[in-house]
Amino acid sequence: MPRVLLTSPDQLAVLHLEPAPDQPWWVLRHHRTDTNPSWSVNFGARTPVEIIAAFTDTLTSPHAPPAPGSPYEPLLAAGWQPARDHDGLTSPDGIAHVEHFTDTGSNSWFIDVAIGGDPEGQVWKAYLSGTTPPHLITAVTGALADPAPIARDPHRLPHLGHHLHTTTAQVPAPDVAFALERRIDALTARPPSSTPAPSPPPGKTPPTRRPR
Repeated sequence: MPRVLLTSPDQLAVLHLEPAPDQPWWVLRHHRTDTNPSWSVNFGARTPVEIIAAFTDTLTSPHAPPAPGSPYEPLLAAGWQPARDHDGLTSPDGIAHVEHFTDTGSNSWFIDVAIGGDPEGQVWKAYLSGTTPPHLITAVTGALADPAPIARDPHRLPHLGHHLHTTTAQVPAPDVAFALERRIDALTARPPSSTPAPSPPPGKTPPTRRPR
């Protein structure tokens, strides 16, 4: 049951990991600056680590962020469609939903992955404040739309019924034992650069929640 608290070198961002049963496990908060408002994100316990890593890798990237675009773009390119009974977009298999909630003056992004309407069917969820830099939100939606399979111990997978497709493969023990070390080496080998310029806030792009 690890409890981890990491602070960025500039003391502006704090990443908190705490496996609390009824709370988000991963929470990152970024303090406001003279030019940008504060923002925060959180990820539930079963959020695939690849999605969290896409966010943190982009956050710590030494390269300037790309030109801003709609975080919906990777999802639309992957065939996500407007939901029938909600705003936002739903994955082709119907279990993942992403919504930019802008009703009643709020501004937030929500990701919900669930099977059916039963609360017991929820797999994981995430929240990103609307002030989160758009290239970071796009990193999350891009990872969510990525069709590449992920490596998991089959005995530790959530029960997803016919939505889950598995392929068994033998993996050499050193590949597993040293995966974290190799990842850290790759990240620390990235060339340093000056702090990237802040991204402008995301534009109003549909679909968003409409007033009811």
